Amino acid sequence: MKTTLVFTPLFFVFTVKTYSQITTPVIRANFGVDGDLRSNYFNGFVSSGNDDWFLYPGSSGTGQFIIDTTGAAAIVAGYNSNIASRRLPFYRNMRFPAYTVINNRLMLDAVFIRDYHGDDSTVFSGGNKNGDSPGNWQCPVSQGVPDKNDILDMMVHVRRAGPNRTDSLWMFGGLSLDNTTGNRYFDFEMYQTDIYYDRSTRQFYGYGPNAGHTSWEFDAAGNITKPGDIIFSAEYQSSSLSNIEARIWVNSAALSLTPTSFDWTGQFDGATTGATYGYASIKPKASGTYYTGLQCSNGTWGGPFSVVLQSDALMTDYAAKQFVEFSVNLTKLGLDPVTLLGSNSCGMPFRRILVKTRSSASFTSELKDFVGPFDFFLSPRVEALTATPYICEGSNIAEVDVTNPVATSVYQWTTLNGNIITSPTGTTIFVNKPGTYIVTQYLQEGCSAYASDTVQVFQMPLCTVLHANGIFDFKGTQANKELRLSWRVQDNLQARSFEVQQSTDGVNFITITTVYPQPSAAQSAAYAFQIPNELNGARYYRIKLMSEDALFNYSNALRFTPVTENQNNRLLVYPNPVKGTAQLQVISQKEVEMKVEVYNTVGHSVLATTGYAQRGINALHLDNLTCRTRGVCIVVVRLGDETLSQKILVE
Repeated sequence: MKTTLVFTPLFFVFTVKTYSQITTPVIRANFGVDGDLRSNYFNGFVSSGNDDWFLYPGSSGTGQFIIDTTGAAAIVAGYNSNIASRRLPFYRNMRFPAYTVINNRLMLDAVFIRDYHGDDSTVFSGGNKNGDSPGNWQCPVSQGVPDKNDILDMMVHVRRAGPNRTDSLWMFGGLSLDNTTGNRYFDFEMYQTDIYYDRSTRQFYGYGPNAGHTSWEFDAAGNITKPGDIIFSAEYQSSSLSNIEARIWVNSAALSLTPTSFDWTGQFDGATTGATYGYASIKPKASGTYYTGLQCSNGTWGGPFSVVLQSDALMTDYAAKQFVEFSVNLTKLGLDPVTLLGSNSCGMPFRRILVKTRSSASFTSELKDFVGPFDFFLSPRVEALTATPYICEGSNIAEVDVTNPVATSVYQWTTLNGNIITSPTGTTIFVNKPGTYIVTQYLQEGCSAYASDTVQVFQMPLCTVLHANGIFDFKGTQANKELRLSWRVQDNLQARSFEVQQSTDGVNFITITTVYPQPSAAQSAAYAFQIPNELNGARYYRIKLMSEDALFNYSNALRFTPVTENQNNRLLVYPNPVKGTAQLQVISQKEVEMKVEVYNTVGHSVLATTGYAQRGINALHLDNLTCRTRGVCIVVVRLGDETLSQKILVE
């Protein structure tokens, strides 16, 4: 959804004293609005605890800095070694995942953008105005911009005043301009659509359907039924913030309604006089301050990326009034999606932001420089994958994973025709049946669905059951330096050879070695083969038995993945329900004695075996598992002092 925020000077809208702006340093939602960029610093003094844009070198405290500063030192070093690099833009996002609670505040998103410097095509040609459709805005191939209108850097951050989605929603903005003399005018415009600027064609695309924007819609009682674009316009005179105004894009007919969330102030401007759509100014229903603003003092630290001027000069600090900062209480203003519509407690007030400068205080004055549009509230959309796309139903399992997990998101799995044998909530599931598996991402618990992805697990074409003289007790252990496969054969005298086969996808196997029968062995014999443990991805192994009568059969495949340093102990039993034979996958953090027992419903042990678990994945079978009677049994695995268990249904 797109929303436009634009700050425009409006000299008569704020004549009512109850709406006067604050131009002194304040802290809002634990974020300092003082014309300074340093966390743990407020109004010229060290003040541990308040958040801000960046962390000053050597400072400390409980306050958090918001913007990711990865690579800042390298960027500044590049500025010193290559002056031409000072004209290049870059951006950084919030250093926390979206919707993270930090210092008891819900952080929604943040971005820092360095604009092009000098001649570029991200400026407006003459005659472009706020009320025009972005499709009609004109941009030159390359053009300079007056230094009083030239944007150096901009930053935006949105958070709630507390940890809950119902706490007040605050937007913070920062902007640095090249020239510090005279008045400065700029707009923060927020869109509901995925508007973007194509530098090759110098045109805007993806704008809204209502004369280039998305219109707010109301029912007859004045309730909002659909949010639209927003714009905040601001004016900073030589001394301080002198005015700020909020407007929303509407059909002019809506001005005859009385909104329930805010009031009209009487200002409306479209592309032309009498335009059907345009930006209408609004004010809160309740009295009191809902915005703040301040300029920096001389020598204010310019942040870890330093300050690059239009002249390509590299500065450590800002000159007086070069950086301006503001905040807006979107909830009080009536633009909070939770209080507006209430259908999604993780609703986003807009999707993209475009920051512009203007030539004068008039909302309809000529546009000059711009930066953006850029994405906002764009958490990574879930992507899922399985390294086991083929399995044998009832005898193999597949691991299905979210490949780009966000720590603050909730992932819920469902299936149309498969079977999930682990918890359906989380970034990983295990399945034992071919089918379609769907993962749905929620930005937080209680939010509406944000995104989803689908994974297909297919039936393996070669799923045969070994005959009586075939392989049994096929298992494997993945130790620190090797992968060890072992198996037994029922009738060793009838075996001609055993081919150890490997696969990366679970369906296409190649023979990596051949093991020949032990000539002097008894009828039943045991075999083993060791492989260097150099896995860089999932690997599947199976044994192909060639008999003396030229027949062959395959064992079931065992899957192994690289061992991580901090992999938790885990037990998986499959298939479940069990018919005779169950497969166990035991993941152990270390080499330890392992005891496996199966108990029936009255607590009697019906099967017990001991062995040694290697660090990593231990795959083995439990044969002839009947529990004596049909019903529920419990598999208990003891790894040293730790006990793992899982219920199974025996048929």
